[in-house]
Amino acid sequence: MKLTARGDLWWKTAVVYCLDVEKYLDWNDDGVGDFEGLGHRLDHLADLGVSCLWLMPFQPTARRDDGYDITDFQGVDPRLGSLGDFVEVVRMARDRGMRVIIDFVMNHTSDRHPWFREARRSRDSVRRDWYVWRDRPPRKQPKPVFPGEETSVWERDERTDQYYLHSFYRHQPDLNISNPDVRDEITKTMGLWLELGVSGFRVDAVPFLIEAPEGVDIGDPHDFLRDLRQFLQRRSSDAILLGEVNLPYDGQLEFFGAPEEPAELTMQFDFPAMQRMYLSLVREDATPLAETLASRPEVLTTSQWATFVRNHDELTLDQLTEAERNEVFDALAPDESMRVYGRGIVRRVPPMVDGDPRRVELLYSLLFALPGTPVLFYGEEIGMGENPELGGRMAVRSPMQWTAGRNGGFSRVAPRRLVAKPPSDGYSPEHVNVEAQQHDPDSLLSRIRRFARVYRDSPEIGWGRFELLAVAERSVLAHRLTADFGSFIAVHNFAPRPVQVELDLGAVPDGTRLSDLLQTTELDLDEHGRASVEVGAYGYRWLRPVEPGDRRLT
Repeated sequence: MKLTARGDLWWKTAVVYCLDVEKYLDWNDDGVGDFEGLGHRLDHLADLGVSCLWLMPFQPTARRDDGYDITDFQGVDPRLGSLGDFVEVVRMARDRGMRVIIDFVMNHTSDRHPWFREARRSRDSVRRDWYVWRDRPPRKQPKPVFPGEETSVWERDERTDQYYLHSFYRHQPDLNISNPDVRDEITKTMGLWLELGVSGFRVDAVPFLIEAPEGVDIGDPHDFLRDLRQFLQRRSSDAILLGEVNLPYDGQLEFFGAPEEPAELTMQFDFPAMQRMYLSLVREDATPLAETLASRPEVLTTSQWATFVRNHDELTLDQLTEAERNEVFDALAPDESMRVYGRGIVRRVPPMVDGDPRRVELLYSLLFALPGTPVLFYGEEIGMGENPELGGRMAVRSPMQWTAGRNGGFSRVAPRRLVAKPPSDGYSPEHVNVEAQQHDPDSLLSRIRRFARVYRDSPEIGWGRFELLAVAERSVLAHRLTADFGSFIAVHNFAPRPVQVELDLGAVPDGTRLSDLLQTTELDLDEHGRASVEVGAYGYRWLRPVEPGDRRLT
């Protein structure tokens, strides 16, 4: 199969940046970030190399789950602006070469949503069947997603003396996707946002969206995803569905869709590789990550894996064994307060690695060099820390830190009026902010800009065929990505000591040289296609074989 880059599959070589509008920049001085503030920071994102913004929920909300408890799927939270402000940000982003995707959170509503308020008025309500009700909970129940906060996924409604299903919090009743009227509302909502200029949706908790409640026959649940994808392609041929499917690879494959059937999700987050990347980090051994990448199944050219260092919730480790998870906990989250739900870590990367810039850079080099599409969470580009005072998963959702001034330049209000406070430790805005790193060539911001720039100049990373390269050092991960327009090689060392590795690229044309894409150096290849590569402690190298007559810039 020839792996040739196609312009319509823009997401194959995108740099995705996730942000929470209410935490990004407050422009009207009310302590809450807003769309006008975001518009004033689009140049920062363009300079960073971002080509796709992923906006966390910005719709009206009951404010009990950081925006994920939505009360109107077709509006904008008035604290953040208006529909007009949203459209203006989409337009300004496109002017800078950036697309916008938004969170799609229609597996549940807030219990204050008008639909649910009407549904709970009586058992005969016209919207009663928009949710899932039972006279009594089934004997066999799934475990709550948030153990310690919820003890059941069923909640009794006193007014009608029935129980409603809530896969997450009790104030987030699940929608009944077997109901055609609910499906129609979902597609109408997608259609609205597409008309307003979005280029797709990040689909929240996909398995819960299509999971059939006990006693409800919805046929093949994947039919719903196929219908959504077909609707999306009819309305906007290049729009995407980026799915959150935290399952092992064989389970994730089902959500891409079979080759002979209509497609489902466009992209999925690579949860297995992310989790084992941290196991490799704490063991100083590349083997866990290498084995996982080797087992990653090939997907259709029109599908893609999304790579990430941490998501916007807890850093989940649920696919590791208990012993492996405890190993990572002990190294990166030694205090119980740094963990949540027995499966995740509520910390950002720099504090987890004790501020070691080498290990921070190693992880972000992997983010951009591993096969797939990289996804950044706001603040990662400057090495922000977390604020434990915000509690639980909210610890990593403190305001963006722009300057060393009051409130980190996020807002000019008194600190007590902020939607959330920045950390006050060594990762406070006085120590970590955009302004201080803006023109520092040795800063993390400058380094990530460089990663993004070279990544976007290297379409092999998004399009290429993956191959592990054999090396003698267990601490080293070496891989090659090959397409018909070139190849890309990355070498990463998980050990705190420099190593010398021998790369064997096989037969190459005479005169082929190995260009270092992050430095102004070249390495010699012998007549058998072998080269000796030095990699520093927690170091990395990005390399490209350049054949005689190759006119690509290196």
